[in-house]
Amino acid sequence: MSRPALRAVIADDQALVRTGFGMILAADGIEVTAEAADGAEAVAAVRRTRPDVVLMDIRMPQMDGIEATRRILADGGQDGTRVIILTTYDLDHYVYAALTAGASGFLLKDVTPEHLVAAVRLVQSGDALLAPTITRRLIERFAHRDEVQATTLHRDLSGLTPRELEVLRLLATGLSNAELAERLFLSLTTVKTHIGRILSKLDLRDRVQAVVLAYETGLISPGGDA
Repeated sequence: MSRPALRAVIADDQALVRTGFGMILAADGIEVTAEAADGAEAVAAVRRTRPDVVLMDIRMPQMDGIEATRRILADGGQDGTRVIILTTYDLDHYVYAALTAGASGFLLKDVTPEHLVAAVRLVQSGDALLAPTITRRLIERFAHRDEVQATTLHRDLSGLTPRELEVLRLLATGLSNAELAERLFLSLTTVKTHIGRILSKLDLRDRVQAVVLAYETGLISPGGDA
């Protein structure tokens, strides 16, 4: 069975980067519908071509990738578009800003061609693109946050069943669907069903947003047991 065709927009202020990523994606049958040299161009390109995935640089002129991500994902007409942040800057505040803006993943620009293609397909399918190293950075960041947000726990998560809360806790540690299934002695299909219900009940776009919410609400605490 052939894989469904995927469509992507590449946003980066360096032409060579755009060309390189475009060649990598095209070699795997992923159509690059547009390229953008800054955030404003990226927003316009997404509205015009409605891609499945956007590869978004952070540091760009006119409008940076964080703001462009917010605008793309806030646009009601672009439901289903996913954003992967690509940057040379492995800095914590960029990671958090990208994820809270709604990005579905974060990769450094030295990613291998195989990993880049796999990331695009993974994110388009709705799965996570949150490496354990990125999860650890999120944990460290939230370790220093005020306790005030913990009061939102019951308001945000009261609709989840005990099993769904358990799945969300483990998901927030960076476990994949397969790892969740093994840990909980469940089938992969059942795990996917639980995650789908969690996202639906909490009105979240994808599991990356679920990870962020788990820390913001205090469901999982830095250094705590999963």
